[in-house]
Amino acid sequence: MRVLPSERLIAGNDEGTPLPDSHTELPPVIRRTEFVAFALAGLLLIAVVAVLYVAKAFFLPVVMAVVAGTMLSPAATFLEERRVPRALGAVLIVIAVTTVVAFVVALIAAPAMEWSSRLPELGAQLREKAHVFDRPLALWKELQTIVGGSDGLPTVALPKAEWVQPTLEFVSPTFAEFLLFFATLILFIASWRDLRRAMIMNFGDHDARLRTLRILNEIEVHLGNYLLTVTAINIGVGIATGIVCAVTGMPNPAGLGALAAALNFIPIIGPVAMFVMLAVVGLVAFPTIGGGLMAALAFGGITFMEGHFVTPIIIGRRLSLNALAVFIALAFWTWLWGPMGAFLSSPLLIVGLILKEHLLPENSPQLPQG
Repeated sequence: MRVLPSERLIAGNDEGTPLPDSHTELPPVIRRTEFVAFALAGLLLIAVVAVLYVAKAFFLPVVMAVVAGTMLSPAATFLEERRVPRALGAVLIVIAVTTVVAFVVALIAAPAMEWSSRLPELGAQLREKAHVFDRPLALWKELQTIVGGSDGLPTVALPKAEWVQPTLEFVSPTFAEFLLFFATLILFIASWRDLRRAMIMNFGDHDARLRTLRILNEIEVHLGNYLLTVTAINIGVGIATGIVCAVTGMPNPAGLGALAAALNFIPIIGPVAMFVMLAVVGLVAFPTIGGGLMAALAFGGITFMEGHFVTPIIIGRRLSLNALAVFIALAFWTWLWGPMGAFLSSPLLIVGLILKEHLLPENSPQLPQG
């Protein structure tokens, strides 16, 4: 009698149990439902980014106010514990912060307006200083001609003043955005307790309420500590820069120090922009290139120490930020919302990391290690 493959017996088995069929189908690596879920999540992400980009005039002031309000809410709680009504405390905090920002802007605006009015003269001085590089450029051009390269280096022209107005239009928000920001900031700080309670009670499950409470508390604490710590560090950078500018004989050291402190709130981009400004101002103000670059090089040393030792030691104890994650967040939010997006990149990254820690904890099921 012919034995079918599916009825083959296991050797040594007295009961004659048939072998299972070896041609069983394996499940696919990615199921169709998972692929559809990934596609829908990607489309949702693209739609959200598109809405945030198109409606920047609305979302940027609102998100800025929410982040700033979360940072400043501990101060309102401190005043409330001293029997100051929370609404009045919110107004006082916003007035105090606005006064400090206006003072810093006033320190920066006076020299900026003076230098902007002297752009043609400063451009001529920079061209005159650039003649030092004529001989190295000529040697490089001869070398290219000998090896059969291109016709030579292109002529480098200094930027013209036409970029000033578009840059100011890009950086400066409108009056409506300012009004929306301040109104949202005051109302958010004043009603933060009620908003917290509403978000927590929105969940019916006790564990979900407890998780939401922990997330909100941690976001408030970390953002408040981030604001205080970064502000103190940037003030120190500004003071050190002002002292360096005064020692090296740079013009208006107070304004340059205030500008360094303000730009240092923007990771990576701010210090680089300040280094370039100090180099340009030094090359114009000093007769030699070495003297003109002293302040810029000293500022580079200050920011190197701050970025590699001071900030990681202080901020890293509270919430470690990966350098690659900081850079990608900075690039994304700067592309999306410009300079204000660059300022918001680190706080929004902190919020994202807190949400990830609570919603996707480390003890959740993970893929097996290969």
